[in-house]
Amino acid sequence: MYRIGQSSDIHQLVKGRKLILGGVHIESEYGLLGHSDADALLHAISEAIIGAMAMGDLGKFFPDNDPQYKGINSLQILDGVNDVMLKNNYQIVNIDSLIMIEKPKMAPHIEDMVNNIAKCLGIESNQVNVKATRGEKLGYVGRSEGVLAQAVVMLKKGDNNENK
Repeated sequence: MYRIGQSSDIHQLVKGRKLILGGVHIESEYGLLGHSDADALLHAISEAIIGAMAMGDLGKFFPDNDPQYKGINSLQILDGVNDVMLKNNYQIVNIDSLIMIEKPKMAPHIEDMVNNIAKCLGIESNQVNVKATRGEKLGYVGRSEGVLAQAVVMLKKGDNNENK
């Protein structure tokens, strides 16, 4: 049985925070505001996995009002979601994701993002796609006020030996 999940995550860009996307620290004078490290890409992917399993949303597993998750590295969130996925006998077929950010350019960082995601999930890098686009000066993305990340994930129910 195959299952599809999709999700979006939005975070505000502010001075004084690190810009972390796909587990990669990207040099920028602005970073993402949030309870955790605010990695919108990993949040969207994590929630898409949860959605594909019909298990609610990210807040069910990692509530943003729980002090134990204050400042958490979102790779730890993705790892926790991966544990839930494997315990429920699912495996990832593929992930397709999109980052919408005006600046800085994401192209130099995408390979590292893909490798971080694949390593965390125990899958091949060719099962993960990350792409980016600008807001072309339109809306909150175009005005560099925030970042939007989206993800679509396909899971397969069955033997998880391939993921180990």
